[in-house]
Amino acid sequence: MDNSLIPRRLALLACALLVAPATFAQESTPEMADLMRTSGKIWVVVAVLAVIFAGIFAYLIRLDRKITRLERETK
Repeated sequence: MDNSLIPRRLALLACALLVAPATFAQESTPEMADLMRTSGKIWVVVAVLAVIFAGIFAYLIRLDRKITRLERETK
């Protein structure tokens, strides 16, 4: 497989994954979402998700730096 096709395929996959949930959107909102919004707890959920994604992002950056350092040491 040609290496120039890999980024293009990844971009198409990302687009497909982002568009797919919109095609299955429902007209009515779930009752739990309304309850969370009215009580203000939706922001707790958003904050927890933000912390989780920030942790994953920081881990990936740290892992990339370690791999880059190891690649430089082996050359």
